[in-house]
Amino acid sequence: MAGGHSIISVSLDAGHAGWRLDRALADAVPTMSRERLKALINAGALEREGTAVRDPSAKVKGGESFSLAIPAPEPAHNAPQDIPLNIVFEDEHLLVVDKPAGLVVHPAAGNREGTLVNALLHHCAGRLSGIGGVARPGIVHRIDKDTSGLLVVAKTDVAHEGLAKQFAAHSIDRRYLAIVNGVPMTAEGKVDAPLARSAHDRKKIAIVEGNRGKRAVTHWKRLKVLKNAALVECRLETGRTHQVRVHMASIGHPLLGDPVYGRGKSVHRKLLNQLDFHRQALHAAGLGFTHPVTKARLSFESALPSDMQELFTALGV
Repeated sequence: MAGGHSIISVSLDAGHAGWRLDRALADAVPTMSRERLKALINAGALEREGTAVRDPSAKVKGGESFSLAIPAPEPAHNAPQDIPLNIVFEDEHLLVVDKPAGLVVHPAAGNREGTLVNALLHHCAGRLSGIGGVARPGIVHRIDKDTSGLLVVAKTDVAHEGLAKQFAAHSIDRRYLAIVNGVPMTAEGKVDAPLARSAHDRKKIAIVEGNRGKRAVTHWKRLKVLKNAALVECRLETGRTHQVRVHMASIGHPLLGDPVYGRGKSVHRKLLNQLDFHRQALHAAGLGFTHPVTKARLSFESALPSDMQELFTALGV
């Protein structure tokens, strides 16, 4: 195997007989995700008795031993930048950031600098999980550029794997506050509607039928009735791209200021312009998870940012 790799030995016992290879390896190596192991298998990084094994779906016989070559983390090609961060928690394994609206999470076309990743590279000085790849070191999940609020970032691969498993199991507590157009007739509700990229506009997410989309579930509660609007709490059972924005729009209550999913001419347009409020009124206000290393249950809260508080006040009855 090529240099620059660390080699680990993995033994599968009789209890793994009949399992898919990638699933059995993930069980035997709990610090690595099944998806990452699958990618390594496909890349030829797994060997049995000197021969590469390239089929992640192969059935395990049990009692087999493998060697796995894990490539060294690639050097980040993003530039560290001294961008102020509001860090609400940090230890040697992870940190929780309260992201302002307008800050892109990770570099992409058109946003190579000035992102949260650039700021984290400066703050952590080389201590970020490499699992996310060179463009997304430490990033376990994301929130939209123009959504504010809480985000957890992994500083070690073990923390990254542990957090990723919690996100996959939907055991992360995520609570959003949104100001929506109109007043929901009922006090609370649930939207269970699968989401996928729109077939008509690749920049948009749409509710789809059949098995083309991923299941998405949002539980919402009306907290405060405002002038032709309402403050709503949304708890995510799943975490899909634009989930709250699409789901609330689907029940006739798009988020105020949403440039993509807002419907027609909002009765609040004049007020939004007066306040210079030009983003979706969405804030990640609560985040709770089990620390992947210490196993302590952590919970964080973030108050409405000043622009949303100003909008809320202006809409008060």
